[in-house]
Amino acid sequence: MQAFKNPGRSKLPNVGTTIFTTVGILAKQHRAIDLSQGFPNFEADPRLFELVNKVMHEGYNQYAPMQGDYSLRETIANKIEKLHGTVYHPEMEITVTVGATQAIFTAIAAFISPGDEVIILKPAYDCYEPAIELNGGIPVPIQMGLNDYAIDWDALKNAITPKTKMLVLNTPHNPSGKVFSKNELQKLETILEPTDIIVVSDEVYEHIVFDENEHISLSQIEGLANRSFICASFGKTFHVTGWKVGYCAAPSELMKEFRKVHQFAVFCVDHPTQKAMNTYLQDESLYLGLKSFYQKKRDFFLNALNSSRFTYSPCEGTYFQLLNYSQITNENDEAFARRLIIEFGIACIPISSFNLNRRQDGVLRFCFAKKNETLEKAAEILCGL
Repeated sequence: MQAFKNPGRSKLPNVGTTIFTTVGILAKQHRAIDLSQGFPNFEADPRLFELVNKVMHEGYNQYAPMQGDYSLRETIANKIEKLHGTVYHPEMEITVTVGATQAIFTAIAAFISPGDEVIILKPAYDCYEPAIELNGGIPVPIQMGLNDYAIDWDALKNAITPKTKMLVLNTPHNPSGKVFSKNELQKLETILEPTDIIVVSDEVYEHIVFDENEHISLSQIEGLANRSFICASFGKTFHVTGWKVGYCAAPSELMKEFRKVHQFAVFCVDHPTQKAMNTYLQDESLYLGLKSFYQKKRDFFLNALNSSRFTYSPCEGTYFQLLNYSQITNENDEAFARRLIIEFGIACIPISSFNLNRRQDGVLRFCFAKKNETLEKAAEILCGL
């Protein structure tokens, strides 16, 4: 088809094909074992499929309420209160969304105007900055530390200006696997206390934390909860990323503005899925057991890498593990990741794609939300390097 001759100025002139798409296409071309993108290659619980089928036959096939099925919002509110001790009103302070990405985008769209500045902690998941730029905002990146991915608190303080409208935080953190501690979040609370800065907290891996680590939701920190959008994902939690169902919790004055955008962006979320999720969530073990489930996978993968030349610190949370390849090659991470696909048949994600100025950390991100036989085959290749 002949291109339209004058499409006008691009609103995202610097955005090209994402690293996920690039790696995914290359992996398919070379039939590589794909540990790049963050989704499982095993099936979800058949009971969840049965619940969706059941409610479809019960007639829940028309529009759901714009804010989300009320029973599901009640269940979400109860879940947050039980886990974090914070009360959100299901009618005014919780909205069911088309995954966490839509929740994040909607929160940004609701409050960011041209010229507003938004602080982003790098490395950062790649959906944050385009959402800011589409709404005329200015991303202000703060690079976290090498190896430990600690926040540079002085840099963060210095980045705050009268134009700073928002900060985006992600914990447990993708791609580093770091889990921010209560002490760290309290430092953030102190820094933001004299400001009116809104926080968007991406907490999609909230139930995937390991060892002695604990997920501290921003909803638990009073001085952050009162200014934050808490964004979560049932897709990540229950191994159904393709269903795109999540939620957002925030104080009513923030949620009021959020819903103004939400109602025109998507209006509502798939009705039978919401009904099924509400029933499924009644069994708390289905999400509280995720820690043990994924820790076994992490440990299985790392144990299988014992004879490799990669070095690592076990990730604190998420289902991503960073592997340092400095003992194998001095190539930049994109070149090495590409060669791993083409020459060795294994796909991963180079971390420089998420860093400020594409900083080279000498690490690659591998997703271990895979069947054990997949992880075993991948580790065999990696041990041979």
